[in-house]
Amino acid sequence: MVVMTGPTGVGKTELSLSIAERLGTPIVNADSRQIYCEIPIGTAAPTAEEQARVPHLFVGTRSLTENYNAGEYEREALAALEELFRTHDKVLMVGGAMLYIDAVCHGLDDMPRVPTELRERLQKAYAEQGLGWLQEQVQQADPQYFAEADIQNPQRLLHALEISMASGRPYSAFRLGTRKQRPFGVVKIGLNRPREELYARINARVDSMLAQGLLEEVRAVMPLRHLNALNTVGYKEMFRYLDGEWTLEQAADMVRQNSRHYAKRQLTWFNADPSMHWVNIGDLQQNREEIMQLIEENQDNEL
Repeated sequence: MVVMTGPTGVGKTELSLSIAERLGTPIVNADSRQIYCEIPIGTAAPTAEEQARVPHLFVGTRSLTENYNAGEYEREALAALEELFRTHDKVLMVGGAMLYIDAVCHGLDDMPRVPTELRERLQKAYAEQGLGWLQEQVQQADPQYFAEADIQNPQRLLHALEISMASGRPYSAFRLGTRKQRPFGVVKIGLNRPREELYARINARVDSMLAQGLLEEVRAVMPLRHLNALNTVGYKEMFRYLDGEWTLEQAADMVRQNSRHYAKRQLTWFNADPSMHWVNIGDLQQNREEIMQLIEENQDNEL
């Protein structure tokens, strides 16, 4: 399996289409938000034309109202890969969802199932009482995890609290970090650009999303704003505009800022992976040949 990843806005789409065509493979999407059918604009999901050019799996296949997580993605993606490898020597996975990529490459710790009622109750409580309340709850339920967690990430904190409350045990008790064996090798390609260039692309991308109708998309899903899937960059800022807290320009500025911060967190995560092969995006043809060479050189030694 060839994994092509990188920070948001780096330019994965065009290069991945070109590589998929060279490999003769569909693209397995590894973006945790593009999987939802209601929000294609704010997630920069592949267009109909791009999907006609190369088939994509896990794009627009779920509804926001469905509970979906990295564990379910791991199971479904592995099943899809098993089928694809019957007829393909190489399969391309593309996306920037760090946890989803790790789930498929290395596996996740086995976690107890969380009742839907509990998940919805905690999401509602977080929406009403805010991040401070959530941090306090996690600190009480699992001080060990709280001491090492990104306490500014409500998705992670909610997940930890759900597991703790559903099981009656601290979330950290389930985090064993054991890598699972996969019946395929993995070659990871990380895409990057100079920081100023990346940030300029992110800023321009937000403008493009607004021109495409991001605000209308956000307005349409506003009744579902309490769902964890919408507690994400591009939507939480626009909700505050629709609430009258910010002007549209203030909200757009915060989308740009939070997108840049997210890109920085992604790069920190990816840089910690010693198996990542980095490619600086420039000329499409040159990058394509560089990536094909990396795949050829590493396909046998990363099982």
